[in-house]
Amino acid sequence: MSYPSNAVSLHPYFMAHAGKLEEVKAFLPKFVAKTSAEKKNLYYDFTLNGHHLFCREAYVDAQGVLDHLTSVGPMMQEMMKIADLTRVEVHGPAAELDKLRDALKPLKPIWFIYHSGVRP
Repeated sequence: MSYPSNAVSLHPYFMAHAGKLEEVKAFLPKFVAKTSAEKKNLYYDFTLNGHHLFCREAYVDAQGVLDHLTSVGPMMQEMMKIADLTRVEVHGPAAELDKLRDALKPLKPIWFIYHSGVRP
């Protein structure tokens, strides 16, 4: 599998509100269905640890992240009624991350700049 040189991954962490875990879990397939139509999505899935939820997602470039956030924005507003966003990480090349800094500022993300790795 080739690795796009501009790939950006987004790592949002959530915590379901008390008594809302089942409602959160029922909401996840809607996010998956919406995201499955996005052309710049590389992968998108959820993992759970008790009431903690993690969305593992990556996009071809920064524009893919911005397109995704626009696409799921209304659903995120609904999700925030039943879960809290507790942490957001953004990983990728510095030039791509710079394209996201203003748009993601309200989320107060932690930025991770690509350093090294295997790129077949």
